[in-house]
Amino acid sequence: MEERANLMNMMKLSIKILIQSALSLGRTLDSDFPPLQQFFVVLEHCLKHGLKVKKTFIGQNKSFFGPLELVEKLCPEASDIATSVKNLPELKTAVGRGRAWLYLALMQKKLADYLKVLLDHKHLLSEFYEPDALMMEEEGAVIVGLIVGLNVIDANLCLKGEDLDSQVKIKNKIDCLEKTNSKLQEELAAATDRIGSLQEEQQQLKQQNELIRERSEKSVEVTKEDTKVELDTYKQSRQGLDEMYSDIWKQLKEEKKIRLELEKELELQIGMKTEMEIAMKLLEKDTHEKQDTLVALRQQLEEVKAINLQMFHKSQNAECSLQQKTEAISSFEGKTNEMMSSMKQMEERLQHAEKARQTAEERCNKMKQELAGRLDTCRQQMSQLDSKCSTLEKELKSEKEQRQTLQKELHQEKDATTLLKTELQQMEGLKKELRKLQDEKQQLEKVCEEQEQALQEMGLHLSQSKLKMEDIKEVNKALKGHTWLKDDEATHCKQCEKEFSISRRKHHCRNCGDIFCNTCSSNELALPSYPKPVRVCDTCHTLLLQRCSSNSS
Repeated sequence: MEERANLMNMMKLSIKILIQSALSLGRTLDSDFPPLQQFFVVLEHCLKHGLKVKKTFIGQNKSFFGPLELVEKLCPEASDIATSVKNLPELKTAVGRGRAWLYLALMQKKLADYLKVLLDHKHLLSEFYEPDALMMEEEGAVIVGLIVGLNVIDANLCLKGEDLDSQVKIKNKIDCLEKTNSKLQEELAAATDRIGSLQEEQQQLKQQNELIRERSEKSVEVTKEDTKVELDTYKQSRQGLDEMYSDIWKQLKEEKKIRLELEKELELQIGMKTEMEIAMKLLEKDTHEKQDTLVALRQQLEEVKAINLQMFHKSQNAECSLQQKTEAISSFEGKTNEMMSSMKQMEERLQHAEKARQTAEERCNKMKQELAGRLDTCRQQMSQLDSKCSTLEKELKSEKEQRQTLQKELHQEKDATTLLKTELQQMEGLKKELRKLQDEKQQLEKVCEEQEQALQEMGLHLSQSKLKMEDIKEVNKALKGHTWLKDDEATHCKQCEKEFSISRRKHHCRNCGDIFCNTCSSNELALPSYPKPVRVCDTCHTLLLQRCSSNSS
């Protein structure tokens, strides 16, 4: 996981530096451009992460060109790249073929699309990668999303077999920097180990102090002095370790400064190679592509705004339903309180009735004992008392029935309260969803702000490109009246008549305006309309040399 996170951070940084430097230069990038070389080195490390070692008759083979060959089967558009890589005679290793494939995919502006096709078929990638590899996890999809931003850049890369097989220039410096970083990391690890050992010693000392306190309470003062001395020594050792740690950090900062100075020297060593007419056409393409991206970004903004409105309406509806349910809960609680008070009153009545019955029975017993002779009168009184008892029993029965009905109503109300509690729990879940939706809304607002900033930056770049277009048109007016042949009109080289392809690119002669291949237009001469030496075909080169010799004679 740490390796994947480090590689993803390196990829983010390299892509950011590459886009910023390319937009500041405002031209096509060559293969000698340092940020582009750094990007390809980091991309190779990402593709090599977690590769399975394949055993062959020659030996063990570990190359990232194997999974890249699957793109030709999954995406028929990539067949041109595969055939052109196979037709390059100078490439000898699988690593060189993989680098040539990446160069051609970046020039076609389809590198992100091809890698996305690979990630969609992870069951095929499992033959080449371990399950914990970067291309098999979520970090691979994040890196593909970052590479989409490179479609803004135009690249014109040289495909030489020796350079692609080796690439020694940048890797030597990167290896040196990696070695220094590893040394510093080892020193840091040693320092942390020392700190850990000292902390363990401190814990041991604390345990010994506790044992000494329990055994000998009388010698407290002596042990305190001893512990103070030990603490002073520990502080002195800790100060020494802190000084060592600060020295190591200073060394790290110095190494980082040296690294930045080396990168600046590399950028200064790279010269400006401008070709005016090609730059004008590339700028026109850039303006069209940026206008398309502006329209797409505006559509995305409108969709995000509509989503925000929907989320706001949902949150309002949820709040209204919450208020209604809280009001219903409060009303049910009031009813339950009323029912409880009525139940208490009924129980008090029952107690009074039972007490009256007991007093009546006591009176009957007394009357039987005292008035044994007056049976007739007593019988009449007894009949009256029996009638009273029957009425009292009826009242008791009615009160019991009322009590049962009240208990049933209580059970019903308890069920209603349980239902309300469940609804309250659901409302709490809805509140959590509301919070999530509000967080998503804030994230979407942040995305909107970032997209608006990107739109503003794109507008600035468009205005700059338009200014450059006007400058280039003014320079073209000052050029000679030669007819400049368009790229679409030429399919073969005018001199050797070979067909143009991805490996055999088109080049204009600055004298006659026709289109030739690289071998037929490899000469450079200074022309009156150009201050620096520019590309010229072989025939124009010989004619111009003859004119110069005749003028000098």
